[in-house]
Amino acid sequence: MNIFMSELIGTALLLLFGGGVVANVLLEKSKGMQGGWLVINFGWAMAVFIGVYSSVHLGGQGHLNPAVSIGMLALGKIASADLIYYITAQFAGAMLGATLVWLLYHPHFAVTQNADFKMGVFCTAPAIHNPLYNFIAEGIGTFAFVFGVLCISPAAAKMGSLDALPVSLLVLGIGLCLGGPTGYGINPARDLGPRIMHFLLPIPGKRDSDWSYSWIPVFGPIAGALLAAFLYGQLMP
Repeated sequence: MNIFMSELIGTALLLLFGGGVVANVLLEKSKGMQGGWLVINFGWAMAVFIGVYSSVHLGGQGHLNPAVSIGMLALGKIASADLIYYITAQFAGAMLGATLVWLLYHPHFAVTQNADFKMGVFCTAPAIHNPLYNFIAEGIGTFAFVFGVLCISPAAAKMGSLDALPVSLLVLGIGLCLGGPTGYGINPARDLGPRIMHFLLPIPGKRDSDWSYSWIPVFGPIAGALLAAFLYGQLMP
């Protein structure tokens, strides 16, 4: 139960803060409208911090990401029987967090005319549609994230420091440096869960949910995570 609830609450907070900063920047008449890419990246870094910190405080591992959980499984760091609890909680939490953002910014969705901006609050989209290179970008971004997480955790334990802070700084770096091509989904639950809510919620003037692209921020991150786990396992047997 600790696994499920800690992952659900942590991922819900991740999406509440992460989706919230995107809504704040993109939606009409918001106080933070046109805050820009830098604000979005800092907001997502803080989202990771509060999500991971809360999850760990509640007795979990703070994965908040199926790609991370799959990578940890590949390294034997979690039991295979627990993977379903991680992934189910992560998707449920992401959908809950996205729904809370919709409630919070409900009047702003109504006055925003740009349907792409409305979808952008929930899920990612590539700057240039190219499935192969979009997949590669998501794979590289997630490789950097998962490999970084694997290196951060034991180093933080040795120094007695808080894992959540270096992980949030890692996400900030990925967003600023690697996020341009696809908006750095790097998390299947973070992208697909809210994309489902974009499809289901009664958002006025919304566009389609771009299902033809939706597989890329799911399978690209999984591939990147498995590659990171493999390399880490070779370097740190």
